[in-house]
Amino acid sequence: MQRAIIYCDGACLKNPGPGGWGAIIFTHTHVQEIGGHVAHTTNNQMEMRAALEALKICSLQSALILTDSRYLIDGISQWIHGWKKRGWTTAAGTPVANRELWLALDSITLHTEYRHIKGHAGNPGNERADTIASAYAAKKHISLFHNNADAYPHFNPQGLA
Repeated sequence: MQRAIIYCDGACLKNPGPGGWGAIIFTHTHVQEIGGHVAHTTNNQMEMRAALEALKICSLQSALILTDSRYLIDGISQWIHGWKKRGWTTAAGTPVANRELWLALDSITLHTEYRHIKGHAGNPGNERADTIASAYAAKKHISLFHNNADAYPHFNPQGLA
């Protein structure tokens, strides 16, 4: 099974407030950038939305999600098991925030590994995903790439997938 490599990030101008999400999907020969805007949201919701939308595109492939969001990684790989056992409540007995997004991610992450990368630390994939997310949050035009990996202008994706 071919493995997609996905960089994803979320941005919010105020938290909560206008937000954006961005992702870069690398396959063996192809790169696709995606992003979106939400008028009223939170940063955590945008981090989750970036991963979810990218995974929808990869559908049946194995994927590696690279993200700077500990919330996303810990939620999907650790906390979700307890939430399910407790009927979607936290250890404190309160309803789980962003339940709909967690359910959607849980339903699509069968062959997905989540890995933390440090944000704003010069990682070109993370920096580009942040640029996309921030542009969408601010409703600024940004050109998204969708073409052969050899032509990707932002960094060399060779060896990622």
